[in-house]
Amino acid sequence: MGMNPQNMQKMMKQMQKMQDDMVRVQEELKQESVESESGGVVKATFNGHGEIQAITIAPEAVDPNDVEMLQDLILTAVRDGQAKAQALAAERLGRVTGNLNLPGMPGVF
Repeated sequence: MGMNPQNMQKMMKQMQKMQDDMVRVQEELKQESVESESGGVVKATFNGHGEIQAITIAPEAVDPNDVEMLQDLILTAVRDGQAKAQALAAERLGRVTGNLNLPGMPGVF
């Protein structure tokens, strides 16, 4: 049982639309931003592609006698921000694909 040409053409149009939507969403994600905070003193900002845009460190977080704690706070803020960016991208792209796991469709990360 093959597909008739009309159904095939309809399916190809739907795939093209989905691909166009994916490109549009990828562009939009570049403009989006998510923030994460760690210990109330370190803030990391990412775009929707998971690219870090900024790190803000409150002066009181800088203790020369406890550099390890500051490093941990930064690491936590960065990891949390990346996770938020991934969740945002997955949610936005999921809307386009209907949460289908399509082989050959480009991922974000």
